[in-house]
Amino acid sequence: MTEPALIKEIQYVKGVGPQRAKLLQTLGVNTVMDLLFYVPRDWVDRSNVKKIGAVIAGTSETVKGKVVGAETKQVRAGLKITRVMIADGSGYLYGTWFNQPFMEKRFSSGDEVIFHGKIEVFRNYMQINTPEYEIMGSPAADSSAVRDDLVETGRIVPIYPLTENLSQKQFRKIIKYTLDNYLQYMEEYMPQSIIKKHSLMGIKDAVYNAHYPASFSELERAKYRLKFDEFFFMQLAFASKKKKIKSETGRIFKTSGPVFDAFIKNLPFTLTGAQQRVVEELKKDLSSGKPMNRLVQGDVGSGKTIVALAAAVLAKESGCQAAIMVPAEMLASQHMRNIGSLLAKTGIRSELLISAVKKQKREEILQGLKDGAIDILIGTHALIQDEVIFKDLGLAIIDEQHRFGVLQRASLIRKAALAPHTLIMTATPIPRTLSMSVYGDTDISIIDELPPGRKPVKTMLFESSDIFKLYDFIEDKLKNKARVYAVYPLVGESDKLDLKSAIEMEKEWAARFKDHKTAIVHGRMKKEERDAAMDAFKKGDIDILVATTVIEVGIDVPEASVMVIEHAERFGLSQLHQLRGRVGRGQDQSWCLLVGDPKTQDGFKRLQVMESTTDGFKISEADLEIRGPGEFMGTRQHGISEFRIANIIRDKNELDIAREAAFGVVSGECDINHGEKEQLYRIIKQKYSASFDLINIG
Repeated sequence: MTEPALIKEIQYVKGVGPQRAKLLQTLGVNTVMDLLFYVPRDWVDRSNVKKIGAVIAGTSETVKGKVVGAETKQVRAGLKITRVMIADGSGYLYGTWFNQPFMEKRFSSGDEVIFHGKIEVFRNYMQINTPEYEIMGSPAADSSAVRDDLVETGRIVPIYPLTENLSQKQFRKIIKYTLDNYLQYMEEYMPQSIIKKHSLMGIKDAVYNAHYPASFSELERAKYRLKFDEFFFMQLAFASKKKKIKSETGRIFKTSGPVFDAFIKNLPFTLTGAQQRVVEELKKDLSSGKPMNRLVQGDVGSGKTIVALAAAVLAKESGCQAAIMVPAEMLASQHMRNIGSLLAKTGIRSELLISAVKKQKREEILQGLKDGAIDILIGTHALIQDEVIFKDLGLAIIDEQHRFGVLQRASLIRKAALAPHTLIMTATPIPRTLSMSVYGDTDISIIDELPPGRKPVKTMLFESSDIFKLYDFIEDKLKNKARVYAVYPLVGESDKLDLKSAIEMEKEWAARFKDHKTAIVHGRMKKEERDAAMDAFKKGDIDILVATTVIEVGIDVPEASVMVIEHAERFGLSQLHQLRGRVGRGQDQSWCLLVGDPKTQDGFKRLQVMESTTDGFKISEADLEIRGPGEFMGTRQHGISEFRIANIIRDKNELDIAREAAFGVVSGECDINHGEKEQLYRIIKQKYSASFDLINIG
């Protein structure tokens, strides 16, 4: 059990109070325990105290001396300067403050103080403007009262990520008080066998040294322990969830049969080697007697949908139903059209359920699900509504799953009477370290081969001033029967953002390319209007489709060979890669033309990455490094954003070690006793109950 002192609300900690408690709560700090684990973002060495006579102008130094004088002068209207002189026998130095006359009263003659800051020269004297300082004591004070617990200087000092109206000095004092008065209540929770095997610092020492390290080597040991713990408990949650899934009895699917054979025979193409390999991996899972829990990663255009459809056909072959849940209605409709044509000669019935479906058709679909007449249901989050009842759901397929919340995914899976097989798909390739932290309970398959004959899309960068060169390029392509996407970040004009919008630019495209037909697609249009525009573009009745990111996923027009993205610096790397994936689906050479004027280093780097590679995994690695894991995934995923000190990009080695230790605990390979194991399980239930179904583990 957690010691009551550690879960005390922070407002009752000395130096906090109700107002500061509100500020701290915005940082995720609510209890004493939160304070103890609120790790600094950096540390500054102020332990090297220099003689005043040895300091060098322009450098940051720490000095110690006695106060020999203090004064405040009115230099001019609106400007008062307070100067406190200290001496140490080797020289004199001033601490200087501007319009802070109250500082003079904080120092008394004879006080022994420490100043830290950048050394400057003023009228032949050394000074530090607005120094960080500590008043250690005075000759009049009892020697036992002289402080040896400096917070600001004379040691390695922490720098915290803070919010407005909360200073480093205030927060350091709160942390120091908390360490001195509450750390004693913290008990070691890591089994001694793991501590010994991995040479881990004890948790009390690690927490203290993370804030106020005795040395930089001790700081590194403390950081290693805290990183290990963060990775370890997440991986322990994954390992426990995976064991729980594998302990359940799963439906045994057939891996062949007349329906599946007819499906493969009637495909208008041959599966790539990568697709065949992944289908075999799925067959092995589906026939194992355990619930499948597999992620299929594949670059845009690699053919993930066919692989997922093969699994859905095997569900039909095995006498049950499959559901395919996707994040957008346009993508659901696209899937329905493609899947319907691929299943035409198999006798399998598929239906589409989205909000636009009329009431009568909807009731027909709901009845067909109940009585088993519908084999495959495709739709958006409409699939998880209460009235959607399957006769026998055996396979849940979730496309672009990171766009759904944990509870939405769980709601679909719970519609099965028995534990269903689960297949997750994503066209956002996920770097290995991130996949271990997002899908640690999941088996992973990768489709790393594009269909034969596809040519890599060529990417070119244009500044806004080069727009007429771009128009000339497009004119040439249009003469050769190319079809063009033009994507903009806004639907309509904005008073707050100086950006081009799809609505205004559709008029400009139509006026500039009068010999070619133009249409527009965006999220505010009615579904019927969007579908009509897309169908016309697909048939070739429209040459230029102006759009927003509504076309980001699922749009398959092989004849489209030019993608123009204006204000490209406003888009994330993965989004740019997804948009580029809308072209290059046919046999002709395709082009992605990025127009932008990046104002930041990150914006410039994103466009450079796009120009240099079409490899989705390389792009995702770069995206992860630029944006970090939380932003990369676009949503809070299994506590990644709860990492205070660990970094899945930088700390790959620590992640591997912690993962091995965590899986060893669950498999029984780690030498720990029952009580230690129960303690670890209590911790992960407390930390991850909102992200994992961990109630019955142990």
